[in-house]
Amino acid sequence: MIRRIAIFSLALLFTTLAQAQTTAPQHYTKHCAACHGADRLGGTGPALISETLSRMRGPALTKVIADGRAATQMPAFADRLSQEEIAALAEFLKTPLESVPQWTSADIEASRSLASGYTPASKPVFTSDPLNLFLVVETGDHHISVLDGDTFERLDRFATPFAVHGGPKFSPEGRFVFVMSRDGWVQKYDLWSLKEVGRVRAGLNSRNIAISKDGLWLAVANYLPHTLTVLSTVDLSVARIFDVTDRKGTSSRVSAVYQAPTRNSFILALKDVPEIWEISTDPRAGPVYEGFVHSHEGGMVEALPSSEGLFARRRIAVSQPLDDFFFDPDYRNLIGTSRDGDRGVVVNLIVGREIAELPLQGMPHLGSGISWMREGRRVMATPHLKEAKLSVIDVTDWSIINTIKTDGPGFFLRSHETSNYVWADVFFGPNKDAMHVIDKKTLQITRTLRPVPGATVAHTEFDRHGRYALVSVWEDDGAIIVYDAVTLEEVRRIPMRKPSGKYNVFNKITFSEGTSH
Repeated sequence: MIRRIAIFSLALLFTTLAQAQTTAPQHYTKHCAACHGADRLGGTGPALISETLSRMRGPALTKVIADGRAATQMPAFADRLSQEEIAALAEFLKTPLESVPQWTSADIEASRSLASGYTPASKPVFTSDPLNLFLVVETGDHHISVLDGDTFERLDRFATPFAVHGGPKFSPEGRFVFVMSRDGWVQKYDLWSLKEVGRVRAGLNSRNIAISKDGLWLAVANYLPHTLTVLSTVDLSVARIFDVTDRKGTSSRVSAVYQAPTRNSFILALKDVPEIWEISTDPRAGPVYEGFVHSHEGGMVEALPSSEGLFARRRIAVSQPLDDFFFDPDYRNLIGTSRDGDRGVVVNLIVGREIAELPLQGMPHLGSGISWMREGRRVMATPHLKEAKLSVIDVTDWSIINTIKTDGPGFFLRSHETSNYVWADVFFGPNKDAMHVIDKKTLQITRTLRPVPGATVAHTEFDRHGRYALVSVWEDDGAIIVYDAVTLEEVRRIPMRKPSGKYNVFNKITFSEGTSH
């Protein structure tokens, strides 16, 4: 009798789950589509697609559906949907879309809005050093705080699009900053006026942004659709959309886009095809020839250029897709890796081919790599996302000269030209509350800071002078901790809502060797 009851209960449970899964799309249409879009691509609320949800940190999706999100328009549904219905709805939201959606120039233009009350100030509306400001991304409630880098007083705190990602980018003089969200929204903010200028949706699922050397163009790397969108920095209008395919027509996501200032170009990392793209931001750029050229004699060209001038595109063939880059300081070479690979490939951007290879197991995070001079030679270091180590590489001969053991896999490295130390977090694992301070000469850990036991401590950024190092306590009731960069003693603690990245205007616009680019 007991066995029959158990079998009946199990069958009833499976029937309930099956019914919930069947009705999940209907529940989405009824309860979610008005804010998140009938196609799940976003509206007043963020996009609810697997590309976004699979990488979001924080509460489980079922908990968000059941309990809502505090201080947002997301309501709780626990009183309207059963636990099985909520679980089924969560699984439905994680299912991939049936096809790659389009997001055209017309769609982008329709999303563009400029702030009606914005009036540009003729000079900063504050007395702080405008080049020593910090932008602190607070992921807890999707805001950015603007901090004075000398006094650490908050000058402003403004709302951002949902889930800022990839690091803000500053105009060359440091006045304007551009912020991007995973949903492809780009926001322009005036640091002199402390006002938003406008925003536009340049993609549906985006990775990062880069600004051109002259400050005229903003490139947006997109996973969905498979495009690179180039915007005018003046009014956020569309200048160009590149559909990203290789020579054979295979479509690819764009993993990242970078500014190469010495080359007047954007460099693209492609997720799915073995090519690197370089797109010129110089109106006078020479012609790009693809395929076979009949003659290379002086003064003789027997080939047709595929493009030239502004936004001319050059393809560089590589042996495998590379989706994470580190550049040497003059942008002659890059090291690239793939997320599932165990080696690094050095590509010379001048000759357009691979010139070296080095073993880099444990998923190096090259995008957070930094470089400095050591014993008369330039070295770079990178954390690893899957192994408790830092790899130190000589960028002259591309050899690994040291492996620094850490208390766990890390995510970010930071330093400053004036500092004797490299700061390395331990982002993953039980020692996530540790911050290693490493001597640049000896490559030994000098001190391990643990400012909040048990809390995630990550991402260091220096002020423009290198006097202070700011560290994030990456928790909802977190803080920014200000350290004296020489004595390593705590100077100040500023409460914030899950602060993540911090970005100093001067360090970013001067391409400081101590920060990622």
